[in-house]
Amino acid sequence: MKRLFYFLAIVFSFILTGCGPYSFTGIGDLNADTFQVNYFQNNAALIEPGLDRDFTLALQDLIQNQTNLSLVNSGGDLIYEGEITEYRISPTTATANNTAAQNRLTISVNVRFFNTKDEEKDFEQRFSFFYDFEGSAQLVGSERDTAFAEIFERLTQDIFNRSLANW
Repeated sequence: MKRLFYFLAIVFSFILTGCGPYSFTGIGDLNADTFQVNYFQNNAALIEPGLDRDFTLALQDLIQNQTNLSLVNSGGDLIYEGEITEYRISPTTATANNTAAQNRLTISVNVRFFNTKDEEKDFEQRFSFFYDFEGSAQLVGSERDTAFAEIFERLTQDIFNRSLANW
């Protein structure tokens, strides 16, 4: 009976130590303590006031909420910068009267990521996502807020996964 107990204790200890540290976000050892998100300038052909500020804050918030990194204004170990390159509303489906039955808001951002601790992880990439809404609806008020929240959630998560997650 003692042999079985010792055997199970050894197996259990191997299981515990073999798994190592785990993060539900998929982030391993970053070798970084700080990050900075530089202001994302809105260079889209159609300018939506406040979009640049809202996106910059959304990216900062996501990284702060999903990591233990500290946000700094300069000298960060991880640096995010870029610009909003597209803000477009286009019809996706039409009615028999040649009016839009559904519209699509598309927002694209170009992101440059610099990891000062591991330059092999640096990248520049375009990220894009959309939100569909009724053709008769105006993209103002709560409809606009909902659209931005959904698009920002997807864009920031895609940027996070590309830059930090080991997926």
